[in-house]
Amino acid sequence: MAVDHLTGGGQMQSLIGAMKQFHVQLFFQCVNLFHDRRCGQILVCTAGEGVYQEWGKEPQILHPGDAVYIKPGVKHYHGAAADSWFSHIAVECPGENCSNEWCEPVTDEQYNRAVK
Repeated sequence: MAVDHLTGGGQMQSLIGAMKQFHVQLFFQCVNLFHDRRCGQILVCTAGEGVYQEWGKEPQILHPGDAVYIKPGVKHYHGAAADSWFSHIAVECPGENCSNEWCEPVTDEQYNRAVK
């Protein structure tokens, strides 16, 4: 994941397979920008604690074993909790013209409300 799409630190490792799959580790308080995906995505929390929030909706706190299906075109962000790193598997759903539209950063106020 490009560094300019994150606030904080993290790393991403591509996994094998025809579908785009990544093992992502985000450090404390690291979140990506709001974005939407043209083909959807599945996130599976493998360790730590994360937050997922769709634009205008309540946040979801993610624990190991939790999964989220993100429908195509849904503006959202995800990242690590304030006091925990967040490790997850990210799977891009297949389709044509799959891309992301990167939007604005998550504000401190939005993040702090989500992880309180």
